Amino acid sequence: MLKRLFTATCFACVLLGSGPAIADPDAGAYLAGRQADSVNDFTTSARFLTKALLADPTNVVLQENAMRALVALGQIDRAVPVARAMFDQGHDNPIAHLTMTLADVRAENWAELVAALDAGRDISPLVDGLSVAWAHLGAGDITRALAGFDAVIAGEGMAVYGLTHKAYALASVGDFEGAEAIFRDNPGLRFSRQSVIAYAQILSQLGQNDAAVDFMDRVFGNELDPGLTLLRDDLVAGSSVAYSAVRTPAQGMADLYLLVASILQGDAPDEFTLLYARAATYLWPENTQAILMTAGLLEELAQYDLANGTYSLVSPDDPAFLAAELGRAEVLRSADRPDAAIEVLDALSRSYPDRAEVYAAKGDSLRQAEMFEEAKAAYGRALELYDDTSNVKWFIHYTRGISQHQLDEWPGAEVDFRAALALRPNQPQVLNYLGYSLVERGEKMDEALAMIETAAAALPDNGAIVDSLGWVYFQLGRYDEAVLHLEQAASLEPLDPVINDHLGDAFWAVGRATEARFQWQRALSFEPEEDDAIRIRDKLARGLDLVLIDEGAPPLRVANDDD
Repeated sequence: MLKRLFTATCFACVLLGSGPAIADPDAGAYLAGRQADSVNDFTTSARFLTKALLADPTNVVLQENAMRALVALGQIDRAVPVARAMFDQGHDNPIAHLTMTLADVRAENWAELVAALDAGRDISPLVDGLSVAWAHLGAGDITRALAGFDAVIAGEGMAVYGLTHKAYALASVGDFEGAEAIFRDNPGLRFSRQSVIAYAQILSQLGQNDAAVDFMDRVFGNELDPGLTLLRDDLVAGSSVAYSAVRTPAQGMADLYLLVASILQGDAPDEFTLLYARAATYLWPENTQAILMTAGLLEELAQYDLANGTYSLVSPDDPAFLAAELGRAEVLRSADRPDAAIEVLDALSRSYPDRAEVYAAKGDSLRQAEMFEEAKAAYGRALELYDDTSNVKWFIHYTRGISQHQLDEWPGAEVDFRAALALRPNQPQVLNYLGYSLVERGEKMDEALAMIETAAAALPDNGAIVDSLGWVYFQLGRYDEAVLHLEQAASLEPLDPVINDHLGDAFWAVGRATEARFQWQRALSFEPEEDDAIRIRDKLARGLDLVLIDEGAPPLRVANDDD
């Protein structure tokens, strides 16, 4: 229910920013800003839209879009005057309401916040209700605060969140017994990472470390991140762990916005979810989970520079630093900066010499940089460090196999591919890579065909795998079947030069020479590798048969004679 509510609000907000702007004196800045906004380039969008807003300061569409871009950048302080102007003009906008609320919480204007919420500056029943409760706590009125939390608890579908935040509030004022009772007496609570930490710390403050350890083990089992591992270790050692989960109303509000972002994630557009993640980091800059979510959303939006900067906010002393740096390396790799990613991972390998995931990521970046020998070594180290029960070990064998294949070390590559299949039988990508490689080498053709057929059955809409299936039929001389599958592959991946080249060969083999030349021309237009381009031009000039003869391959009619 809450997810549907927030998603509906999300689309309402998106629509608010989609209308045409009123004609203004700086249309160029407006158009540049909207173009940047359409590709989630928040930096450029904010720059041009705020420039346009200076020329037309009451334009509600400019206000809306400039404000969204500024909040997406995390520049809440710059967004506040825009939101206030919208509010003063009488425009009702949930993002403006969010921005104004953030300003009130940061300034600890608790009375003003309550008054604004009472006057209709609303976002959603959950957000508004918990905001009122935390504001009363901020003002020092514990009685009205608890009444506010109870009102949320009584709301349809909101009890879990109201109970959790009421427990946070009680713990923040030192009432650990009351907070513990809420967690203990409501077995239906769905615990988040933050609420697990809170409950464990509360139990420790009450001298119940063993119960705290048992609770963490029930919730997480062995799946503990470094921060949770440190907490558990302190509990096992008998330390009295201080309560630090949610200590202030501002942190309570930050946790609320992070909750909203979590509810929205995957269902609402990432650019909208980002606004709530930014709200959480604004109110609680040290909240690592909010930082990591913000960075991850920026990465999904292909804003790699912003994501890189956000990951960099995590302190080296933070238990999540390793995760943040691995995220930063992945962002750099996605931005096609493998050298920079390798630098990050080299530093990590010195600081964390026994962490398998560091070497796995390093291998990926080295492979992207076509440093295959170094990649093979990094993957080898990762395989040494991963436990035999690891569910990612198959993938490291697969990627090391790719590196060895690129080094023309086929025996080692085949061993790795088969090791990957032993750990993950019938994995389509591995079956396709190994099967296709065998076809290219002319080895074990029946086994290769069976592998690729299995892969294609598992992923029938994967153009690369369907291409492999067509290509193995071609190599076996089953040209009609090859055409059928290669046409399907070309429809799935119409801009792929290799697939179009393969389809051209299949057309040639069945006597459709005009169509073959058309496909080869298409393949050339999609910028194939230079060696492939030279071969395609040769086929266009002389035909496939003569090219095969020059290469020492059997002519097509020999393959047909074998049918």
